[in-house]
Amino acid sequence: MRVARIITRLNIGGPSIQAVTLSERLSARGVDTLLIHGALGAGEGDMQYLLSDRRVRTQHLESLRRPVAPAYDVVALATLYRALCRFRPSIVHTHMAKAGSLGRLAAVAYNRTVGRRAPARVVHTYHGHVLDGYFTAGATRLFTAAERRLAKATDAIVAISPQIERELLDEHRIGTAAQYRVIPLGFDLSPLAALTDADRRMARTALAIPDEARVVSTVGRLTAIKQHRLFLDAAARVAARDSRVLFLVAGDGELRGEMERAARELGIHDRTRFLGWRRDLSAIYGATDVFLLTSRNEGTPVALIESLAAGVPGVSTDVGGVRDVLSGPDVGRLAPFGDAQALADAVVALLDSPDERRAMGARGRQSVIHRYGIDRLVDDVHRLYRDLQG
Repeated sequence: MRVARIITRLNIGGPSIQAVTLSERLSARGVDTLLIHGALGAGEGDMQYLLSDRRVRTQHLESLRRPVAPAYDVVALATLYRALCRFRPSIVHTHMAKAGSLGRLAAVAYNRTVGRRAPARVVHTYHGHVLDGYFTAGATRLFTAAERRLAKATDAIVAISPQIERELLDEHRIGTAAQYRVIPLGFDLSPLAALTDADRRMARTALAIPDEARVVSTVGRLTAIKQHRLFLDAAARVAARDSRVLFLVAGDGELRGEMERAARELGIHDRTRFLGWRRDLSAIYGATDVFLLTSRNEGTPVALIESLAAGVPGVSTDVGGVRDVLSGPDVGRLAPFGDAQALADAVVALLDSPDERRAMGARGRQSVIHRYGIDRLVDDVHRLYRDLQG
């Protein structure tokens, strides 16, 4: 079995972790894997460091870039086609929107030429999608039409949550039910699950957090879809009711300056720490009392899974695949998108109930460890590949 895995870029986030981990773990099972990845955007956090200590064969394409850029896209398509011709894959598996478009077009060209006698089966994973909340109505219609055409050239469509499958199939009419396979994300959550009270004290000391402080955190790119302004609006409401609360924002992006100005305008700048990109996420989660996610859209929220694995209960906007992670009120709290007051109320309720908070964190940890473990992910994907090969 030879798998060409193509991902737009290895920026900070769940898709990068999954692509690298799958390549490594499937290689250990005898699957010959080539991981092709593109260029990072300006200001994006870099997860290419994941490749440094792993036995993964890779190819970097500087021309494979997230924005629509015809000159680069043509070069990337041609380079991908040549890479497939050299590698002769039995499966081409693409991740993320741009790699999904160019990678599947390259696979079609490969199957019509070099691979005509032994065509590669084509798989695309939707880690979310850009068909809600990213673009204008006109652009969204164009992208939706393109995804429908690409689905016709795809043997299997992987959705990382039942909600994403429902949105793609029922709302956007992409592909057919027979093409879909729901395969939730999977991670090595053991370091987070192993956090102890001593680790939490050390994390607070390392971050210079006072003993009496109550900590509300969020982790993610500072970009429009993550809606950090809503986080700050909710934080201001929490701060007005509890002077002990400190807010941590781990992540970076094009909106950092705007968010720092907003924190000053809301009067919470001295209680909000913008930490930038961090690799020591165990320390962030370990120091946290309540995790707050305020996204406008989510596929499967990786940071929320990580916080639950660390035993930290979550409060989130009720969007996308969040309900698949916060599966009930016993593991977290949901609020309508845009409702800063409801988010703040949920956060304060948990901060004021330490026993409930700890019990909820313990239940949340058990919930995600079983559903989002790395071994389950590798088993599911390997099974899909074997099914496609007959």
